[in-house]
Amino acid sequence: MSLSERRRQFEAASRADSLVTPKTKFHKLFGVSNSAKVIPGGLQLGVVNLDNVASDVDGFAFACTMIFPPADEVYFTAYVRSGGAVMAARLAEMKEKGAGGGSAPQPEKADEASDEPGQSYAARNNNTVVVLADDGNFYLRNQGFWDTLPEDRSSLGAPIPVDRINVALWPPAASVQRSMLAREFIGYLARFVGREKVHEIRVWEDASAVSEAMRRMPHTIPIAEIRAGIATLGGVYPDALIDRFHAGLNHLPDKHFVILPGVSGTGKTLLARHYSRAVHGIATPDGPDPLLFICPVRPEWTDPTGLTGYFDVLQNRYVVPPFLEAMLLATAFPDAPVFVVLDEMNLARVEYYLADILSSVESRHPIALHSSSLPLEGSTGGEIPPRLAYPSNLFLIGTINVDETTSPLSDKVLDRAVVIDMSATDLDRFFAALDAREPALASSTQACAAILGSVNKLLAPHGLGFGYRLAEEFVRYHSFATEQLGTASDSVIDDLLVQKALVRLRGGDAQRDMLLQLKAALPLAPQAQTLLTKLAAELEELGTFQNAR
Repeated sequence: MSLSERRRQFEAASRADSLVTPKTKFHKLFGVSNSAKVIPGGLQLGVVNLDNVASDVDGFAFACTMIFPPADEVYFTAYVRSGGAVMAARLAEMKEKGAGGGSAPQPEKADEASDEPGQSYAARNNNTVVVLADDGNFYLRNQGFWDTLPEDRSSLGAPIPVDRINVALWPPAASVQRSMLAREFIGYLARFVGREKVHEIRVWEDASAVSEAMRRMPHTIPIAEIRAGIATLGGVYPDALIDRFHAGLNHLPDKHFVILPGVSGTGKTLLARHYSRAVHGIATPDGPDPLLFICPVRPEWTDPTGLTGYFDVLQNRYVVPPFLEAMLLATAFPDAPVFVVLDEMNLARVEYYLADILSSVESRHPIALHSSSLPLEGSTGGEIPPRLAYPSNLFLIGTINVDETTSPLSDKVLDRAVVIDMSATDLDRFFAALDAREPALASSTQACAAILGSVNKLLAPHGLGFGYRLAEEFVRYHSFATEQLGTASDSVIDDLLVQKALVRLRGGDAQRDMLLQLKAALPLAPQAQTLLTKLAAELEELGTFQNAR
């Protein structure tokens, strides 16, 4: 889309505002030499031809643009409705003074006009400078420019109140590639006129843009709507679990941290993904969610750089990992909940790499990113400030598996989070949902469900149970092997028991009865019987056993 087309579409959206009527005087200030610029004390919108304002005009609108590197365009329209009569009177006042109604002598050059009382005016308003001051009002002059807006504005004519400013950003996608300057400029406007008067409008649609539905904090959404959204996305979780998860994330206004421990495959990460989509109003599991970040934790993390990034001297830019990207996006969209999943967060020592984050959450002190006094170019294209406050709209979810490859969580971490165990599974409910979602798997589900349920009941008390991932893959393998390869169902199930369900068997004398019970439960699985006999012999000889060494 060309620049002229974007401007045309923004103008059309601006004219559609309820403050615009057929009697509103609308102006476009998109030119290179006639565009908005910041001056001390305000923002000069441009030079406007206001020479022939009709007597019945009921308001004014000024559409402008600001461009920030690398490629961000901020479009905004300022509306004057309640002060329309004041602006019209000010225009008439300037023309009267310029025609000889008592003004001081005209300077020889327009740019020599004074900002002091007795300033000069012109007899026409075809070159009227419109300035939005830091007090939220418009001021006008038709002779020369203000290099600096004076603090004492009593001589500048009656202040003209601004009723609303509509803002649109190009490109519309939610991305940290957007210049921080663009977002800061919107904040600049809000500080002038009041945040309640600045409205971001949707002019260009983008699948990864932040929609209105995404600008809802979870605690404002009825829990029934969130449950229904998760179910629609295919999540199979008890309502009580969803309620606990929702309460854990939202019971504090500025700290949202939940840890989900459990055996592998119970849907911990999936719960976080489904919850985020349900909150953001996304009804499809594969639909893009620009405010959800999955951050896999790596075992070698011993400091915060895996989360908050670092300056790469070879590339001469700041490396932005997903967690920092989420922080920047949450800072840019403070009214939208941003979700971060630290996947398998205990693969490294959590209190090492998460220390700075936990400290910032508790103290509200900003996180130091680099020592430069100026923002650095980031690897995502945006700018990285020296320090960044932890956003209160950032929701942190950690998933942990408990096995020999992970590190235990310290009291420091546990004390700062809500811990919700997800080891328990409901395979009957899961299989029912799987059949409803994919009827073609129904025969395989029926063949596998009973034996998987009985095996899991024997394994779960020993911490060896399996989750929904293994159960679904078990069924899918069975369906493929029986239908595509023509293998007998009992033979496929026996293969799968050895290949998947019993792979993690291990223990000592306390698991002796478990081995015996498994043998009794699997009389029609010769391969499984052989495996269990081998493990029992290993237990007798060594006092311990472990499959899949």
